[in-house]
Amino acid sequence: MRVALCQIVSTPDPAANLELVADGVRRAAEAGAELAVFPEATMACFGIPLGPIAEPLDGPWATEVRRLAADAGLVVVAGMFTPADDGRVANTLLVTGPGVDAHYDKIHLYDAFGFAESRTVAPGAEPLVVDIGGTGVGVTTCYDVRFPGLYAALADRGASVIVTAASWGAGEGKREQWELLVRARALDSTSWVVACGQGDPRTAGVEPSGKAPTGIGFSTVATPVGTVHAQLGDAPDVLVAELDPAAVEQARASIPVLANRRF
Repeated sequence: MRVALCQIVSTPDPAANLELVADGVRRAAEAGAELAVFPEATMACFGIPLGPIAEPLDGPWATEVRRLAADAGLVVVAGMFTPADDGRVANTLLVTGPGVDAHYDKIHLYDAFGFAESRTVAPGAEPLVVDIGGTGVGVTTCYDVRFPGLYAALADRGASVIVTAASWGAGEGKREQWELLVRARALDSTSWVVACGQGDPRTAGVEPSGKAPTGIGFSTVATPVGTVHAQLGDAPDVLVAELDPAAVEQARASIPVLANRRF
């Protein structure tokens, strides 16, 4: 499977961010990718009120992403915000393209490092695995990467590739944690992990303010044995990587942690 990690710096304007999606999808299609992964909060960056910009899955923002994916003939994963029943929003990944139309609501909310995502965001409950060209692809969002059980559960449900869309918070040691966690989750699940984050806003001339997690870049593809297969820097860019399904079979044969689990 050929995947494209479209590392962007989202703005507060959903319409402007659709232009970023269109450019990333075009570049992914030109590179022959079957899957284009955008970060969490592609629809709009964190640090603004989310309720006013949230839209349902059949709203204009998601509809345009569907059109872009269909026209390009590939599957797109992109972070958006949808209204929740309790007045909050859901932190949603839209997964759409030929033969696929699904979504995942972030299960583990980022109530850490002085930020309280649960104040405005309602948690999801159900993991998601979709079939893309015969490959099981699981999806996760940002803080989910700290919870190995979710990645093992996705592998149990048939995933051999797990997408992690993120808007990673900056701070001392946070890049090291990001890289360590992505690699560890690949080992836990003996799966490819395709981790696409928001770029560092400063690379786009925006100085971050407050505690909102607005991204550090360093989107990473980790192999099923936890090595770095490919990685970007901190600025917006598109990374195209080839994922060999045989690597999953080999890893699960030589490191059968999923089969050997007792807990």
